[in-house]
Amino acid sequence: MPRFSVDPDISVAKTIDTDFYTSSEVFEQCREKIFATSWQFIGNEDIVKENGEVYPFTLLPDYLDEPLVLTKGKAGELNLLSNVCTHRGNIVAEKACKLANLRCRYHGRLFNLDGKFTSMPEFREVKNFPSKDDDLPGLNLFKWSKWLFTSVNPVYDHKLFFRDMIERVSWMPLDDFKFYPELCRTFNVKANWALYCENYLEGFHIPFVHAGLNAIIDFGEYATELYFPYSSLQLGLSKTNKDCFDLPTDSPDYGKNVAAYYFWVFPNMMFNFYPWGLSVNVVEPVSVGECRVRFLSYVWDETKLDAGAGSGLDKVEREDEEIVENVQRGIRSRFYKHGRYSVTREQGTHHFHRILAEFINK
Repeated sequence: MPRFSVDPDISVAKTIDTDFYTSSEVFEQCREKIFATSWQFIGNEDIVKENGEVYPFTLLPDYLDEPLVLTKGKAGELNLLSNVCTHRGNIVAEKACKLANLRCRYHGRLFNLDGKFTSMPEFREVKNFPSKDDDLPGLNLFKWSKWLFTSVNPVYDHKLFFRDMIERVSWMPLDDFKFYPELCRTFNVKANWALYCENYLEGFHIPFVHAGLNAIIDFGEYATELYFPYSSLQLGLSKTNKDCFDLPTDSPDYGKNVAAYYFWVFPNMMFNFYPWGLSVNVVEPVSVGECRVRFLSYVWDETKLDAGAGSGLDKVEREDEEIVENVQRGIRSRFYKHGRYSVTREQGTHHFHRILAEFINK
């Protein structure tokens, strides 16, 4: 079983071994050691607006591939449940709709919207039945403003991942952010999921890869803040005060020309706050050399959509795709195993690599 080591001193450290991006064995280990134990983005609470609505979905399709169902009970409470019948494993809820209860159409087993077993035909003679094992298992559900998250194996408290971001943007009217499906995109990238994330985690490449963004962002003032243990922030400051946030006086960034907050939450989530709103990017592993990236847009002020650092995101994405796909080809070389870090520009990538080694070595 491969083990990974990244020196905590960035000035002497080497990047994580390329086996992380090329080994099928490591890719399989990441499924349970990293993605099952961390927190994953579900969406916004409006996917079940009314009491009695149910929303079946698959958590990380093609990887965790876990069938789940979100329900809104009669009293308005949210429930996140396994969508697999406890009788013979059939999928219970097959489409989003409004129901009084959940019924498996294979043999008629009935559950309340909170997952509790209600009834089952032809089971009168079965001893020690029903038990708690006949209820649909419930999952932990973390709600931040209107956004929902879960973990299939919650080893870590959600505060370790989200606390610092939540505090930093607490002044924003997040409840006013509206989901704009017409602005959402899904990109298939021929690169390992971790390569895509580490590219996001450093602004070092901006002058070389993103000419348009570089014209807006003040590269000399671009700063990375490492939150511990499992998140970080890149603060994008503008060269002028145009198309920046109108910050309140109690913000720690008051007085700065903040064009964008680029938050990363381990292992695969990016929360990009712009004056127009929020772009959530979720990186979904598909295979050892491929990932899928979902861009989800939540708009606060649509008059600012086409201005500043938060404009032209499709172009920036295509530029990132090209470079990380080139890296995926390059790291397969027999002549490359490790690189070194820029002490001033690659703190975020070094931080990420250390967390990867921590999780995968357990």
